[in-house]
Amino acid sequence: MSNIAIVGATGLVGKTMLDIIEQNDISYSSLTLFSSARSAGKEIIVNGKTHVVEELTEEKTSESFDYVLMSAGGDTSLHFSPLFEKSGAVVIDNSSAWRMDESIDLVVPEVNKASLKRKIIANPNCSTIQSVVPLKRLSDIFGVKRVAYTTYQSVSGSGWKGIEDLTGGEQGEAPKTYPKPIHHNVIPHIDDFLDNGYTKEEEKMIKETQKILNDPALAVTATCVRVPVLHAHAVAINVTLDQETNVIELKEVLLNAPSVVVMDDPSREVYPTPLDAAGKGNIFVGRIRKDDSLPNTYHLWSVSDNIQKGAALNAVQILQDLLSRKED
Repeated sequence: MSNIAIVGATGLVGKTMLDIIEQNDISYSSLTLFSSARSAGKEIIVNGKTHVVEELTEEKTSESFDYVLMSAGGDTSLHFSPLFEKSGAVVIDNSSAWRMDESIDLVVPEVNKASLKRKIIANPNCSTIQSVVPLKRLSDIFGVKRVAYTTYQSVSGSGWKGIEDLTGGEQGEAPKTYPKPIHHNVIPHIDDFLDNGYTKEEEKMIKETQKILNDPALAVTATCVRVPVLHAHAVAINVTLDQETNVIELKEVLLNAPSVVVMDDPSREVYPTPLDAAGKGNIFVGRIRKDDSLPNTYHLWSVSDNIQKGAALNAVQILQDLLSRKED
């Protein structure tokens, strides 16, 4: 069995990672929980055992960890991940720090596997994850020429602070995290704006899709929007295929896509919403229809819990894959 560490164990994603590890009966020799100095000393119960959260320091990275699940922000990861790697651990990082590094694998287990050229593995953006799983299946069968995203992202994508902005806004409080109120509002602005008018979040989705699907020439565009929903992101995907097909064939293909649940029967008002996805690990797809404005183009509506499959679950699934390889 392995020695596992969780960095950012008191955060929203870190706590969910621990829940998933417990729910999936993942075996380990030791489990060490790290946080910033502010949260150090807190107690968390996992599998009936009380763990005291430790402050992450450089000295701690030299301990004999096999796997480190990192969910503590980009700057923390840039500093500490190479130190863990140098000490022999495999780091699965949930920040954006390493995603576009050519030497680092960017992994969604249903789509690709870690090559372990380096012992740092990047977890993609939450909205990217729920998009590339169905897109990979379409790419394998029909080929994909172009993708246009519009996201509707819940406040939990910003962690506890985003949730507090929404709940505080309900009480008339001014926003502390977002540039504008999120209560009774939508904000077409996630992360910083770039010189080309896109935001960093939109750029992430574009470049990550190209990297994960192993197609740097794939035409991708995105608009990312924050909405007043607590949990689960929705993504409207407009995809142009290389080969001709029809809606019936498209649905049949998606029914066989791993982790995808097709909810698509407009006549009975069956389509996925964030309430359907919250707390679950699947990717729900509906509103599948042809776009008559472009050849071989279709609309998909993808909904998934951003803390589950969009972050914590994807990281733990990467861990499970690595553990199974170790057993083999």
